[in-house]
Amino acid sequence: MKIRQLLLILLLLLTTSISVCAQPMRGIWISTIANIDFPKNIGDATLQKEEMISYLDELELIGINTVMFQVRPTADALYESKINPYSNVLTGIQGKDPGYDPLEFIIEEAHKRDIDVHAWLNPYRVSKCGTKFEDLVASHPARLNPNMLFEFEDALYYNPELEIVKVHIQNTVEELVRNYDIDGIHFDDYFYPAGYPLPDGENGDGKIADQRRYHVNDMVKRVSEIIREIDDDIDFGISPMGIWKNDLYDITGSTTSGGQAYYDVYADARMWIKNEWIDYIVPQIYWEIGHKAANYQTLIEWWSNEVKNNDVDLYIGQALYKDTVAKEIIQQLELNEKYDEIDGSVFFTLDDLLDNRQDSKEKLKEYYAN
Repeated sequence: MKIRQLLLILLLLLTTSISVCAQPMRGIWISTIANIDFPKNIGDATLQKEEMISYLDELELIGINTVMFQVRPTADALYESKINPYSNVLTGIQGKDPGYDPLEFIIEEAHKRDIDVHAWLNPYRVSKCGTKFEDLVASHPARLNPNMLFEFEDALYYNPELEIVKVHIQNTVEELVRNYDIDGIHFDDYFYPAGYPLPDGENGDGKIADQRRYHVNDMVKRVSEIIREIDDDIDFGISPMGIWKNDLYDITGSTTSGGQAYYDVYADARMWIKNEWIDYIVPQIYWEIGHKAANYQTLIEWWSNEVKNNDVDLYIGQALYKDTVAKEIIQQLELNEKYDEIDGSVFFTLDDLLDNRQDSKEKLKEYYAN
């Protein structure tokens, strides 16, 4: 009898330990900027809810276990906020109540399907190209504090150098973490706008460039600290450009020749990883295997080395919107399996996945089922 009881206890412990083992990331970005993925039914709360349920049902069947839901596309909100106005993507009018809380709704429906929800924010972008200061709703923080802004190429941005901007981003994240049962906070690859000029005589390794990277790093560090102070179970992750630096500019960079996050948008992902300010990193490696300028395998190997002996998880951002990538997506996933440091993938875009570009939906469904 004692032996039988002991065996039952051991079996219970074994099955419990298996159930709590974390699954690899099987993520999807759900973009709301310019209504790319959601919502297609502007101004109709009932249809928006039905739309989201249909997406989640299909994602569950494919095997997706995490959604990165864009809740702050342009310094606004797809959730009830006392800080930021409701986004115009919901109703066509910035600041107008959509009649429901999209973030609360997706959390409830996703969790029913064992799908995690990470609230995806763009910290600095205030408007897309063509949106004027006067177009912002009167209650917008930028309208109330115009000194927070700078303009570049007909678009508006919060100035990362300003203390008021850092505090605003901190408060925005804190509101989300305190008020919603989210599983993560997620930033994308936009920091300073690409091409934002340096003063005459300055270069990407000079004093001004270093100051810009310092201010971005300071914001990332502050956000990390506020999340961990409130709820250490909520993950914080960033999806930077796929190339940190090319080895032509830094011998420790990747053997590539594409755009460089360190210089182009002043994003130093190596610093975030080294200091473990983030829980995960999702470099956007949006190229195919063997690409001349940015070989997929070269980059996943470089990023794998960056997170070695570190507590930062590595997921790979993969571009289903490109036919060349969608066509070989299973080969890319099989290549990922060869690197112990890679813990999963996040795909872009939702529409391309559900539209089955290059048969990618069916391929992924079969791959995850196996």
